[in-house]
Amino acid sequence: MQYLELTLPTPEENLALDEALLRAADAGQLGEVLRVWESPRLAVVVGRASCVQQEVDVSQCRSLAVPILRRCSGGCAVVIGPGCLMYSLVVQLDARPGWRKVDHLHAQVLARLGEALSVNGLRVLQAGASDLAIVPDGVRHSWENASQWRKVSGNSVRFGRRCVLYHGTILYQFDLAWLGKLLRQPPREPDYRAGRAHEMFVANLPLDRDQIVARIRQAWLANRILQHWPEEQTQELLASRYSQVAWHWER
Repeated sequence: MQYLELTLPTPEENLALDEALLRAADAGQLGEVLRVWESPRLAVVVGRASCVQQEVDVSQCRSLAVPILRRCSGGCAVVIGPGCLMYSLVVQLDARPGWRKVDHLHAQVLARLGEALSVNGLRVLQAGASDLAIVPDGVRHSWENASQWRKVSGNSVRFGRRCVLYHGTILYQFDLAWLGKLLRQPPREPDYRAGRAHEMFVANLPLDRDQIVARIRQAWLANRILQHWPEEQTQELLASRYSQVAWHWER
């Protein structure tokens, strides 16, 4: 697998690049790739089908000049910024036909990521449909001691014809107070959340950035540096979608 560590200047450009990687792979112009990036500024990113007003405190975002953006994949709103590592995995589906079923896809990817991040006595397991959480010793199911499970990663999916984009967040040094300030309680919650407010539900992974990157690279054998990323497709998507207010606010 190829590896790309690249953060573009704006959150909009970075979201466009994720979709461009999928499109390029779907067109046979790119092989499988793992990308990592980290937004240098705060932004709220909603899912493809999200209703902004339901999930985001719009007035607070406006008063703090925090942009509200939309990604190409599903799921609920997240807050990104310094201390929140973003990873993007583009894989071919022909070699993994079972991965066309979204539940199986989540289980396969999150099992590998969770194992990679379970170091120094940590237990990081899939929680709910698409999260990773730090789980106390002795707990096996999400309905056991749910209040002790702390989410460290949220993930979402966009299927192409031949490939899939699987991407998400990994919190490690993020100011968690921003979640409660900028997001509303989500319209749908996994059982293990148990109604907790954002700050009581999430946590930072007690690993540094270099450790996290090294371990997820090792998990996916992402050893070959991607020399040429789809810059032209990124700019096309930026112009047609990610720089357009209507794209981000259509729901």
